Amino acid sequence: MFSQKVLDIEQETIEFRRKLHEDAELSFKEFHTTELLISELSKFPGLKLSRPTKTGVIASLKGSAGDGPTIALRADIDALPITEETDVPFASKNPGAMHACGHDGHAAMLLSAAKLLASEQDSLKGEVRFIFQHAEELPPGGAIEMQQAGVTKDVDEIYGLHLQSGIPTGVFGSRPGALTSATDRFDIKVIGKGGHSAFPETCVDPMVVAGEIIGSLQTIVSRSIAAVEPAVVSICMISAGTAYNIIPGEVNITGSTRTFSRETRAKLPGVMERIVKGMCDAHGAEYEFSFSEGYASVINDPELTKIASGIIKSTFGEDHYREIDPLMPGEDFSAFLLDCPGFFADLGTFNGDPKYGVPHHNKLYCMDESALKYGVQFFYDLVKARLS
Repeated sequence: MFSQKVLDIEQETIEFRRKLHEDAELSFKEFHTTELLISELSKFPGLKLSRPTKTGVIASLKGSAGDGPTIALRADIDALPITEETDVPFASKNPGAMHACGHDGHAAMLLSAAKLLASEQDSLKGEVRFIFQHAEELPPGGAIEMQQAGVTKDVDEIYGLHLQSGIPTGVFGSRPGALTSATDRFDIKVIGKGGHSAFPETCVDPMVVAGEIIGSLQTIVSRSIAAVEPAVVSICMISAGTAYNIIPGEVNITGSTRTFSRETRAKLPGVMERIVKGMCDAHGAEYEFSFSEGYASVINDPELTKIASGIIKSTFGEDHYREIDPLMPGEDFSAFLLDCPGFFADLGTFNGDPKYGVPHHNKLYCMDESALKYGVQFFYDLVKARLS
C-alpha cells in the first residue's frame, strides 16, 4: 500500500503541515509561507524554483531519462479569516487567520512528493511542475494570476487534491465531468426614500422592497431553472439603517449563486435583475444591480479521471475510491484547466473521532494527519506512472 519512502518521511510531512498551520496567512499575504516553501524546496536537488507572483512558488523538475509529457501538481497555501479556537499545541499564532480548510496539509503533501520525486530525477521522462498557489479563498483567486503568468503553459496534464473532513480517512472522492460548481456573487442596492418611522406614508421604504426581493429570489431555482439542473441562490449579507425609529434610505443585499452548466450560469443575472426591477418599480423605488463571476466549475477530464482513479485503486484498494455527486463549493483550480486537462479529487480526513468531523471554514476544524501520507503516495505514484 505505502512505499517505505513515503512512510519514512510521514512525520516530516506532519511537522511541516504544523509549521504552516501555526503561521497561517490570509490570501495574497502568504509571505512567510512562501519563504518557508522556498527554503525547504531549495534543499532538494534538481528543482528549479520561480516566483511568478508576489506569493506562491513554482518548482520544476525535469527528468533525466529522456523526453516526455509535462505534468503539474497543485496545492493551495492560504488560510481563512477565522480566529482559531482549537486546543492543538500548534494552533495559529495569528489572530484572525486560521488554516480551517486544509491548505496547510495540501502544501505539506506536495512538498513531500517533491522531495521524493527529486531524488528519482534520473528515472523520469519529461517534467513535473509543483505549483504552490496563493489565494484560493479570495476571488479573483491566485490560480488565474498564475495561469496568466504562464505557469501552466505547455503543461499536458494537471492534478490536485483537497482534504475533506466529510469523507473517511484515506478515501478519495471524485467524478468525471463537473466536480465543483461555478461560484458567483451578486450585489443589490435598493434605493428608497427614508424618513420618520411614524410617517411611513411619506417614505418609500426600501426594507419592505428588499424583503419582497429576497423572497422572490428564492423562487428562481424552483421556477426558472430546470428541476434536473443543480443551482443555489443564497442571500448572505443585508445591511441597512442607523436607528430604531428611522426608515432608511437604502438597503444593500449581497449573496452568491452556485451553478454547473454554462447556460444556467449565464441565465441567472437576467432573471435576478428582472425580479429586482419589478419589485422596485411596483413600490416606486430605484435599484443598482451587479453580478460578478467568480470561479468556474472544475471539469475533470474523463480519461485522466480513469487513469487517476485506477492508480488509487491499485495502490490502496477498490474501497479507497468512490464516485461522488457534484460539489457545491467552488475551487479556483478551474483556472488552470483553461490550459490543459486535469483531475481533482477530495481526500478524506475523518477517522471517526467527532473533532475530525468538524466542517471546513470552522474555528474548531481539525485534521486527521494520518491522511497526509495517502496524498503523498498518490502524487508519487501518479508521476512515476505518467513519466516513467
